[in-house]
Amino acid sequence: MPDGQNLFDAKTSYVGEWNVDETLDSLNAKVIVIGIEHGGEKRIDELTPFKHEKYGGGQANAYLDFIVNTLKPKIDATYRTKTNAKNTAMIGSSLGGLVSFYAAVKYPEVFGKIGCFSPAFWFGRKEMNELLNQTEKFDTKVYFLCGDNEGDADVITDLEKIEYWVNTKRCECKKKNKKVIVKGGQHNEKLWRESFKKAYLWLF
Repeated sequence: MPDGQNLFDAKTSYVGEWNVDETLDSLNAKVIVIGIEHGGEKRIDELTPFKHEKYGGGQANAYLDFIVNTLKPKIDATYRTKTNAKNTAMIGSSLGGLVSFYAAVKYPEVFGKIGCFSPAFWFGRKEMNELLNQTEKFDTKVYFLCGDNEGDADVITDLEKIEYWVNTKRCECKKKNKKVIVKGGQHNEKLWRESFKKAYLWLF
């Protein structure tokens, strides 16, 4: 999970936490969650697959390469994990939602489940569309979430366009995505915290 500083402890977050540990403990969930803190001013670089003419970025390939080829193998070698894609998820919000979805497109053999919360699909919209047009198959299970009061009407429009693309890449028998639009939901930790439990239960 990207933005790890906001997942477990209010003291490490400047905008509130997700209560991920308390939620999973309440479910007696047998999972390992790896929260990766962002690099401060490097966050945009890390979590965006394409460079933006105004905001820069575009270093997500290096970020995902580290996760896939260094971090995950270390975890799998250290702990008793189920290593296949079916048992490996990436869940993030905003730019973290963008990079999580991109991870599923780039590494479908690694990530079998994605939590895509309030994704910033506006960042590199043209390049993402070009990438999706070149992608022939998509079978990853995706939980799409956003609020209807996020401050940018394009969040819902972009999410629904991506969801439509996902559906065109599946046959009906393999339809494995869910879209949730929360009435009054805003682009903040409150929305993601209150939605995490339902997303986890649906994905797993």
